[in-house]
Amino acid sequence: MTTIYSYCRKLVAHRRFTQVVLTLIILNAILVGLETYPSLYTSYANIFHYADRILLWVFTIEIVIRLFAEKPMYRFFKSSWNWFDFLIVLSGHLFAGAYFITLLRVLRVLRVLRAISVIPSLRKLVDALLMTIPAMGNILFLMGIFFYIFGVSGTMLFANTAPEYFGNLQLSLLTLFQVVTLESWASGVMRPIFAVHPWSWIYFVLFILIGTFIIINLFIGVIVNNMEKANFDDEESDEAKMQKEMAAMREEMAELKQLIKEMNSKS
Repeated sequence: MTTIYSYCRKLVAHRRFTQVVLTLIILNAILVGLETYPSLYTSYANIFHYADRILLWVFTIEIVIRLFAEKPMYRFFKSSWNWFDFLIVLSGHLFAGAYFITLLRVLRVLRVLRAISVIPSLRKLVDALLMTIPAMGNILFLMGIFFYIFGVSGTMLFANTAPEYFGNLQLSLLTLFQVVTLESWASGVMRPIFAVHPWSWIYFVLFILIGTFIIINLFIGVIVNNMEKANFDDEESDEAKMQKEMAAMREEMAELKQLIKEMNSKS
């Protein structure tokens, strides 16, 4: 068992291992993309099927190797990224039946997400985004207040002029969402209203300044701040790991010295 552990540990730690896995993930992504062309998929359905089965079993073997590389094995499941990889591969086996063929083809797209777990920089980015969720709650609440104020105001001001955009609160909120994305807000939404109400530009410009430039910059600021925190935590964990390794080396040196002393005293 120790031999298997050491072999798997060396294999997983080798840089080629990660490169091969990432190459297979990209290959899987290309195959899934090619399947979206009906004429191509129909002509080579068997090839696509067997290629998918081979890739699925290769990914399964990869998970097993990574599982044996942990000692004890349950440590593998302490990482949320390992759970993610495990569930993605497991879904391919659970839904491999003929009745689930459509669902299987959809689930196979999720294997592309495994590129996130393989590339450390992407993992850091996703971790930083997840760290922003608590802070985003306050920003979303603030944004909701502004949307509600401008939605009600827009309904009262422009309901008769542009009922298709501001006929009621729901339509107003949907229109404001289009405006905040800056998608055809001037030519599609503001210009027809501006032709009737020349002062309406104040309403739209004010909303864009608050919604786009202030709120979105708050989102970006929170994400950047959490990215810095994630990088700092990684540096701290690396430093702690080095300290543990140094402590372990000191203990081994002390044991070796003690052993030499005992041998000298016996001789």
